[in-house]
Amino acid sequence: MSDEPLSTAVAEWWLILSVTLAAAVISAIVIRLIRPQLLKHALAKPNARSSHQIPTPQGAGIAVIAATLGIAGLAFALVPEAGSNFPVVLFAAALFIAALGFADDIKPVPVLPRLLLQAIAVGAIVLTSGSDLRIAPAVPFWIERGLLVLAGLWFVNLVNFMDGLDWMTVAEVVPITAALALLGLFGELPLTAAIAAAALCGAMIGFSPFNRPVASIFLGDVGSLPIGLVLGWCLLQLAWHQHLAAALLLPLYYLADASVTLLRRLMRREPFWIAHRSHFYQRATDNGFTVMQVVSEVVTLNLALAALAAFSIKAPTSAATALLVALGAAAVGSTMFRFSRPR
Repeated sequence: MSDEPLSTAVAEWWLILSVTLAAAVISAIVIRLIRPQLLKHALAKPNARSSHQIPTPQGAGIAVIAATLGIAGLAFALVPEAGSNFPVVLFAAALFIAALGFADDIKPVPVLPRLLLQAIAVGAIVLTSGSDLRIAPAVPFWIERGLLVLAGLWFVNLVNFMDGLDWMTVAEVVPITAALALLGLFGELPLTAAIAAAALCGAMIGFSPFNRPVASIFLGDVGSLPIGLVLGWCLLQLAWHQHLAAALLLPLYYLADASVTLLRRLMRREPFWIAHRSHFYQRATDNGFTVMQVVSEVVTLNLALAALAAFSIKAPTSAATALLVALGAAAVGSTMFRFSRPR
């Protein structure tokens, strides 16, 4: 047996660990450097959606995205296999949507222009991807790509919608990106996506001490929007790698909470684009759950979903895969039900 595959595997493990650690350190350092300026120019005042009671600086997403793209870009440059598939459009779109988010943090951008610009960023990624990358080959190509643009636009926004509680985005993004990085190490995801996931995981870990309840700084739209874009791209790579069930299971809590909340608001004819506290995790804090109890349950749920996602990749039959997805849906539904009832 050749030692080459073993040495390659060890090198990839070290690469992923190094990327995660470097992104965490850079993210934390940059947050410390920019926080004084954010205190002066980017205070988030409590509103109808807020869980905080006092004005708190927002904009830590600048550090998170800088660390994610910077460290991932460096890794791509140093690793020939990853560099040959450098996702230039993803980087450009992430920077574009981060700039849009920063503008929205400073002075709110009207809903329609904001959605249009977000759609341009998502569409650039989806429509420039290789035509051989398909999820459902039976569906006409342009219909599938159009649906993916809509799904990507929704995913970017739902990550933003769900960023309404201290540590909530950390509790969601860190388990998912860690799982994606591990799947990449086991050959179930392209190395490029695994590196991007590891960088985002590390950057969010570096952000986490500053966002620990009670948070001293928030991500802001400058962070939540591009985080949704990068995370959505990684999940899309997983789906294009013929692991659609895993790509759905990993973010299933966010998908369910945000989607059910949106549908309920639409059915009630409420202006869904206006700040609100209707998400299940927000209702949980109104129903007697502490912030730490909510995020602890979300982390536990996401770890269980990650395990189900891993099992779905190795499931021997379609029926077994469907059963795993059903188990994940039941776990998510149970959590949302508990959050919606007084503790």
